[in-house]
Amino acid sequence: MPSIFTHAAIPLALWCASERGRISTRLLGAGVVAAMLPDADVLAFALHIPYADDFGHRGASHSLLFAMLLAALALPFARALQASRIQAAAFVFICAVSHPLLDALTSGGLGVALWWPWSDQRLFAPWRPIRVSPFANSFFSARGLQTVLSELRWVWLPLLIGVTGWRLIQHRTPASSTPP
Repeated sequence: MPSIFTHAAIPLALWCASERGRISTRLLGAGVVAAMLPDADVLAFALHIPYADDFGHRGASHSLLFAMLLAALALPFARALQASRIQAAAFVFICAVSHPLLDALTSGGLGVALWWPWSDQRLFAPWRPIRVSPFANSFFSARGLQTVLSELRWVWLPLLIGVTGWRLIQHRTPASSTPP
């Protein structure tokens, strides 16, 4: 997995790329939680659930179904998130599904159960440039530093370039005017 911090990169980038106030800070917070929540499945290790189990690490919580459930959960909280129901559900879904997609780009592990419960297959992207993150006890090690540098190169830097480019394009594009 990328480190838990890097999973917040997608909601943060979407927030930075959007028009000021378009994504409320409450909705941003929900997006960050949705992007990080799939890794709560590491508790399975403490419960002696095998990694490859449907409810093991990168299993059910890394599926499209889980992202859809989180999006559905955002619906009744849309007003509190200062968003429309569609915006709340869409933002939370995109943030949640970004997690397994980033994990699929990593160099290790068993892959992600993106299609669970319809398929037990664990998937990786064809291109896997991100170093897999060591678990907590090894995170502050040389390997952990290599992971952070890999994430900076393959996630944070491209998002920074993309957001900056998008904002420059938006700044230079004249606002659409209404006809008289």
